[in-house]
Amino acid sequence: MDLKITVSGTVQGVGFRPFVYRLAKTCRLKGYVKNLGNGSVEIYLSGFKKNIEKFMKKLKTEKPPLSDIREISIDEVVNKIVYTDFHILTSSEDYKKGVSIIPPDISICDECLKELFSEKNRRNHYFFITCTNCGPRFTIIHSLPYDRDRTSMRDFPMCDKCRREYTNPLDRRYHAQTIACHECGPKIYLTDNDGREVDCVDPIKEAVKLIEEGFIIGLKGNGGFHFATSTINSEPIIKLRKRKNRPSKPFAVMSPNIEKIKSFAEVSEYEQTLLESYIRPIILLNKRADFNLSEEISPGLHNIGVMLPYTGLHYLLFETYKEPAMIMTSANPQDEPIAIDNENAVSKLGGYVDYFILHNREIVQRADDSVVRFHNNNPLLLRRSRGYVPQPIDLPWLKDDAPVVLGCGGEENVTFCIIKEGKAFLSQYIGKTQKYETFKFYKDSITHFKKLLKADFQALACDLHRGFNTTIYAQQLSEELNIPVAKIQHHYAHLAALMGENDLKKMLGVIIDGFGLGENGEAWGGELLIFERNNFKRLGHIEEYPLPGGDAATRYPLRIAMGFLYGEEGYSDWIKKVYNVLPYGLREVRVIHKMLESKKLVKTTSAGRFLDCASAILGLCYYRSYDGEPAIKLESAGYKGKLVLDTTPILEENKLKVSEFVKELFKNRDNYRKADLAYSAMNYLGRGLAELAVKCCYEKKIDHIGVSGGVAYNEIVTSIIKKTVEKEGIHLVTHKFSPPGDGGLSFGQVVAYILLKEGGVLKIDANNW
Repeated sequence: MDLKITVSGTVQGVGFRPFVYRLAKTCRLKGYVKNLGNGSVEIYLSGFKKNIEKFMKKLKTEKPPLSDIREISIDEVVNKIVYTDFHILTSSEDYKKGVSIIPPDISICDECLKELFSEKNRRNHYFFITCTNCGPRFTIIHSLPYDRDRTSMRDFPMCDKCRREYTNPLDRRYHAQTIACHECGPKIYLTDNDGREVDCVDPIKEAVKLIEEGFIIGLKGNGGFHFATSTINSEPIIKLRKRKNRPSKPFAVMSPNIEKIKSFAEVSEYEQTLLESYIRPIILLNKRADFNLSEEISPGLHNIGVMLPYTGLHYLLFETYKEPAMIMTSANPQDEPIAIDNENAVSKLGGYVDYFILHNREIVQRADDSVVRFHNNNPLLLRRSRGYVPQPIDLPWLKDDAPVVLGCGGEENVTFCIIKEGKAFLSQYIGKTQKYETFKFYKDSITHFKKLLKADFQALACDLHRGFNTTIYAQQLSEELNIPVAKIQHHYAHLAALMGENDLKKMLGVIIDGFGLGENGEAWGGELLIFERNNFKRLGHIEEYPLPGGDAATRYPLRIAMGFLYGEEGYSDWIKKVYNVLPYGLREVRVIHKMLESKKLVKTTSAGRFLDCASAILGLCYYRSYDGEPAIKLESAGYKGKLVLDTTPILEENKLKVSEFVKELFKNRDNYRKADLAYSAMNYLGRGLAELAVKCCYEKKIDHIGVSGGVAYNEIVTSIIKKTVEKEGIHLVTHKFSPPGDGGLSFGQVVAYILLKEGGVLKIDANNW
């Protein structure tokens, strides 16, 4: 019996061909396996029917961990070819022409983990142990095809023993481009914070001792540096906060196993499954009531970001470490990208740490840890990076002749996205592009992706805000390449991202966000949008309210509260008690009062700023030291709260009125628990926007409502929207593959470009900047 089988999905660069080879040999079959391109392989099988049936069963059940088989097509061969053995063939010409599917970095596999701690294995305690099924991929690749001499492993010639494994198709390390050992691979060493090597027998064990003694270590990993220190001793955590000027932004922690995590956090079966997957993201877990780590890790919050080890180095750190967890958070100066170079790290991070653990392998591409949060047992991406990138998002609705488009993103939590050949390639997390170093990382990464994907851009999509560096970059690139650029309104892009990943062409979106420039220059952020008749339209929004001082009000949310409450009963006595939280005290209060009296103010419809205002009124957060802090602390305060205020929404002309509720919250600020008032504020926002959306849905005869934007991370708000919407028999659509916040904006921009171009309503005005 002879069959030709095409396997589609993610089956390239993940050890799939060697797996097929070994499986075919085990099943006594002859033929070949070769790459076809676009993530597909072709398998020719010749042998007895029962052996082929055994092969097909094991193909699905025993495939490599990173492979994703989405489709198998089988054709019986009429003109049979005689094969005397099973072979791995070189890639076809079609493969070389198509888009190569580049695998992400993969956490250490169980087999390598056993070898790491086996005294009989020659890689015992080797920090860079890997095989075909695990190890760095995206972060080491210079160019394609994925061969050793095109990766940062080219600096490490294989020893004879590694060479034999690499060339043996029956070996687990056959064509494992990261293959290495103590003799021929990267080396690890300990230095002080000036980069001078510290003489010690075992650098890793020495680093563990230093961490337990209260020191801070700069740790070089696969995709960048981390800060590592104790989670029990608050002193080094406070010291790190002062050195980084990071007063309250939470730090991530790493724990050796699930049992240790469960000693300080609550873990559902869904969270555990993702924690233990090859992705190994940071997951935001709720703290246990008897939380036993330092409160300095995530001050004022009900949750903590936790991940499991994903490299041999991490597991070796925990071999002798006594605490249940270790701080393991991205190492970078404020708003700059994560450090990847030894010399640069010593120069820029030496003032933050006491020692470094370094190795001599180059990191080609940065990749911060991915961050996930679960809502109702469904994962929601906060940061899509290591473990996910550069795996594409499939777009089966995309037409074959769709142009290659680059989405340039926004200004914070920036990513970029390239659509090509039915797939969207969303970049790793970039960060805030206001800083030169981060903007350079952004531009260099676009160049790198362009080369890997062989992408010749035919169009660009960017944000409407002309002051964003990404928008300026899009204009310059448009002129350089002589290609069109489309400016996509910020919240339209959020809605388009939802539509693109859910394959929907008509949807009403509840876009709950911080800020996005509106079509007429307004500050939008709490929007009801629709895509119909091939275009986007604004149906409703939160009522406009003052934002005294513009950006200053986003940093000091007390200003927003003053805009709502100035002149109200009890306001004068209250402001006398809290004015000192403003940088210039009473002088600043007087200036703000003059602004309010003049009525010459920036106004906004922002859902995020409404939550910030409530946070300030309740005394939870007066200064935003990190993105979303006031609203995040409001959610943590209200996590176990109950409804104590009337949250019947006031809807007028497709607007959700919020001013009366804010005044009611202020009047009752001392009458109820903060937890209950915080919950009531989030309930009002969620219920009000949901009821307004349902009303618009009935008018437009739509049966899908989507929720997106930065505030969609708030579990209380989104759960109330879900409950309200589904009570009316309407399906609520949420994000599955891209972040709801600005990390998914670039994906939404390219989807919006395609949708508007297909509808013939795309506005391209490259000169109107």
